[in-house]
Amino acid sequence: MKNKISLGWFHCLLPAAILMVGAGLAGCAGYQLGSTLPKNLKTVYVPAFVNKTEEPLAETEATKATLQELQKDGTLRVTTQEACDTILEVTLVDIKFTPLSYQANSQKTANEYRMYVTASIIFKKSKTNELLTKKTVTGETTFLPAGDLASAKRLALPYASKDLAHRIVEAVTEYW
Repeated sequence: MKNKISLGWFHCLLPAAILMVGAGLAGCAGYQLGSTLPKNLKTVYVPAFVNKTEEPLAETEATKATLQELQKDGTLRVTTQEACDTILEVTLVDIKFTPLSYQANSQKTANEYRMYVTASIIFKKSKTNELLTKKTVTGETTFLPAGDLASAKRLALPYASKDLAHRIVEAVTEYW
């Protein structure tokens, strides 16, 4: 008799459980894992970035970091201009440094800085020049001014470039 009673409760709760799971999954309708790029776009050409900032060689570091991030992501295969489906053009437009904290005995000497690297990206189809994405993205990092500030900036640039590269690839592979 006890088995029949517990089965009765089970049969009563089963439709409610199915309804709750179904309602939960309905919220996921339209959600897609991975890239939102059309399936026919598989390759990308990335020319050297243009540097319109005051920081010399920032474009070299940012281009290298973005190529590495594209290879790590794997959504688009980096290729030559002749063989590509898409082209990613990037212009570094600004690099800023903001003090985050100051030495206790001096409000003029910073202990820590944040570096922001801002880029304008244009992602387009190679054959038709149809614009897929045009955005401005910013990468950042924090750094300590060990030694002179110029050296500290040079040491921080690869980290800000890596963050910028991640944001560029995200903007390209998850375009709206």
